[in-house]
Amino acid sequence: MAASLLNKALKPIKHPNFLSALRSLNFSSIATAHGNPSDGPSSSSFTFDNANNNKEKDDNSIYIKPPTSNASTEKTTSVTMPMSFMTGSIVGKRFYEKVTTRESDDGVGWTVMLDYRTLKTPSKRPLKLPTLALAKAIAAEWEYQQTDGIRPFTMPLMKLACTALERVPLTRTKIIEHLMKKFDQDLVFCRAPEDNTLTAGVHARQVEKVDPLLSWLNSEFGFQPIVYSSFFGGKQGEGLSKAVENLLKKTDDCELAAIDALAAAAHSLVISLGIFRGKLQIEEAIELIRLEEDLQVDKWGLVEGGHDVDIADLKVQISSATVFLGLSRKNFFH
Repeated sequence: MAASLLNKALKPIKHPNFLSALRSLNFSSIATAHGNPSDGPSSSSFTFDNANNNKEKDDNSIYIKPPTSNASTEKTTSVTMPMSFMTGSIVGKRFYEKVTTRESDDGVGWTVMLDYRTLKTPSKRPLKLPTLALAKAIAAEWEYQQTDGIRPFTMPLMKLACTALERVPLTRTKIIEHLMKKFDQDLVFCRAPEDNTLTAGVHARQVEKVDPLLSWLNSEFGFQPIVYSSFFGGKQGEGLSKAVENLLKKTDDCELAAIDALAAAAHSLVISLGIFRGKLQIEEAIELIRLEEDLQVDKWGLVEGGHDVDIADLKVQISSATVFLGLSRKNFFH
């Protein structure tokens, strides 16, 4: 039943590669769009408000004010994504025909063009991306949008790019503090009791799958991690915590956005760092994240509409953040 609902919901998306990767993303808020009366005479930017504003309008149209001069069209026009793009559903019909990429005006980075319009972030900053590969991947997300509506939940790379450009520079310190606050309770530090018949199988699987990652953590940072037979974990050594924190402080905005997204999906900063440093592949990370739950599914069976949806959602979150991380690196293809 869950599979049929997902297929029905994503039926307009025809491209097989994107369909398989993006099938399970979902967001809650909905936004409508309207013209901005404060736009200059030569601007054809788009601005969006929440659905509660302008209650008299119940459509999802995007109102465009055309430029007054064709000569200045390419330099003065842009498309500004709504704030609800970060979490929203359908934000308006497709208003463009061709998607391209070009080098940014300052020669540092790459931008995405929707026809003659330059794509911008929700706060109207240019969407300037560090690599051409990432720009082309985001352009592909826009290219595969259907005419009946723009679906942000099928554009995880665009969402991560906006996060890296908009939120990380302003909240970098808080992001790192939040990650380190959860570090002691990391998923990989919680070990099932060995002397209990109900958990002995889980413990054996953790030793087999998790211990290699803990050994890598020791060799990578020079400090032995501590495991606990408790859901609440325990205190890690100051040396290990400080080494991990220093690594986070050295990341750029795209890297920190990807690490934060991976840690949130995995409930594990260690797994996130394993992907970041190339220790773990996507499939290996997902196996570690779902280790205990998969044992329960093997024993009791899969709940359709529950476990299968969770698995699909996890795959999209981990895969998209990992791909974003790789494409944002300038030396990724060397």
